Amino acid sequence: MSLSRVGAGPDAIWQLSCFRADFYDCLTGRADALFELADALLCTDGPVKTLVGLALAPEHRRGHGALYAGLNQGRIEVARLRRTLASVPLPRAADGRLVLAVDVSPWLRPDAATSDARSFCHTYGRGENKHLMIPGWPCSWIVALETGRSSWTAPLDAVRLQPGADLAAVTADQVRDLVHRLITAGQWHDGDPLIWIVVDAGYDVMRLSYLLRDLPVELLGRLRSDRVMRRPAPPRVYDPKGGRPPKHGSEFIFKDTRTWGAPDAETKTTTTRYGTAHAQGWHRLHPELQQRSAWRNHPGKLPVIEGTVIRLQVDHLPSGGEPKPVWLWWSRPAAESEDIDLAWQAFLRRFDIEHFFRMIKQTLGWTAPKLRDPKAADNWTWLIIAAYTQLRLARPLAIDLRRPWERPVPANRLTPARVRRGFRHLHVKISTSAGVPKPSRPGPGRPPGSKNRRPAERYDVGLLLVTGALHRRPTHHKVGTKPRRTG
Repeated sequence: MSLSRVGAGPDAIWQLSCFRADFYDCLTGRADALFELADALLCTDGPVKTLVGLALAPEHRRGHGALYAGLNQGRIEVARLRRTLASVPLPRAADGRLVLAVDVSPWLRPDAATSDARSFCHTYGRGENKHLMIPGWPCSWIVALETGRSSWTAPLDAVRLQPGADLAAVTADQVRDLVHRLITAGQWHDGDPLIWIVVDAGYDVMRLSYLLRDLPVELLGRLRSDRVMRRPAPPRVYDPKGGRPPKHGSEFIFKDTRTWGAPDAETKTTTTRYGTAHAQGWHRLHPELQQRSAWRNHPGKLPVIEGTVIRLQVDHLPSGGEPKPVWLWWSRPAAESEDIDLAWQAFLRRFDIEHFFRMIKQTLGWTAPKLRDPKAADNWTWLIIAAYTQLRLARPLAIDLRRPWERPVPANRLTPARVRRGFRHLHVKISTSAGVPKPSRPGPGRPPGSKNRRPAERYDVGLLLVTGALHRRPTHHKVGTKPRRTG
C-alpha cells in the first residue's frame, strides 16, 4: 500500500491558510489569545516543558495572564472544529480506503485533588515496569493512518472519558459521529471501499462491530491468545427425540492447535524487518456471548457476531525478542488471501498512533500544563490537535533544518518534530487572524499576606472504565486536611 502526496507549493499554502482561518472562526471566546497560543506552540524552539514558557515566544504578543485566561475562560466551538478537521485532505491507502485507529491515552494527574472527572488510568513502564493505576484524565483519540513506514497521522477527534463510562459505547458513539462527518464532507461516497477501524486488545472489537453494524465500516482488532471462539452451527437435522437445535458449532481454541483445522486462507509474505510473515485465516468464527457484563440488558436473543480470525507469525522481531503469534479478529466473515495481507499490514500501521502520542506529549507538551478545570484541559487538547494539523498541512512546505549530527532526509520524509523546527520561518509568510493586543495593566490580585478564604473543592477519583454506569460523589475537604482514600 502507498500514499499519494497531497499538493505542494501554492496549493499547500492555500490549504494551510484556509485551515488557519477556519480554526480562528471556531474560537468564540478569547479567540486572539487562543490563536496566538497555538502559534507559540508551533514556533517555540525545543519541547514544551511549561505552559507559561509559551508566553515568551515572539508569536505570543500577549502576557502570561492572557495565556491562562484564554484556556480557562476561552470557548472553542468543538463541533465546528470537528467538521473542519474532517474536511482537510486525509491520507488514504492505495485503493482510496480510509484507515482509522482508535486508542486511549491518559493525561496523568495523580496529585490534582481539586480537579474533577479524574479516573484511574492503566499505565505500564513507570517505576519498575509494572502495571499501575494512576489517577488522570483518559482521552479517546481517533486518527487517520498513513501507509508505509511513517510517524505521521491525521488526528480527527478526541473525547475525554468520564469516570464510570462504558468504553465500547463511548467509542461507538465517537466513531459514528466521525463517520457521519466524513460522509458529509465528501470523504466517503457510495461505492467506495469500506472504512477500516483498527483497535488494540483493550477494546471489545466484536461488540464494537455489533454497535456499528449499520455504518460503512469494518472492524479489525487484536485478541488475547487465550480466547475461545465458536464455528457456525451445523445444519439442522431432524431429530425424532426433539430438542432445541444447537446455536454454536465446535470450539476454536487459540492455544490448542488440534481445534484449528485447515485454514480457509493462508499467505506468506517476505518483509524486510520481520522476515517471513505467515498469515492464516479462518472464516465465520464468533464468540459465545453470555447474558452478563455488557450484554446483561440486551433485549431479545444474543446476536451471533461472525468474523475472520487471523493468526500472524513472523520469523524475528527488529528488537531481537522472541516473536509471538498475533491473533486478529476482522468483522468481514469471509476474507480472501490478498485481503488478509492488507488486514494485518493495516494493523501494524496502528502502532503509528504511538508516535503521535509521543509527539504531542514529549514535544508539544500535551500533558505538561497543571490545569485544574477539565474544560480548560479540553481547550488545550483541541489546541494541540489544531497545531498538529497545521504541521501536517505544512509538511510539503517545510525545509529541513537538521542538526549537525542528524542524517539528511528527503523533504517528504521529515518527521513532525523536524517540520515544527522550521515552522517559524513559514509563519512569517502566512497571515494571522489574531488582532493586535491592546495595552493593559494586571489587576491588583489578592493583598499580600491575606489568607485564601475560598478553598478549592476536592474530588474523589472515579472508578475504572467499566460497562455499567458507576457514580462517585465529590468530597469536600478544607485546605490542609488529608483527602479520604478511595478504593
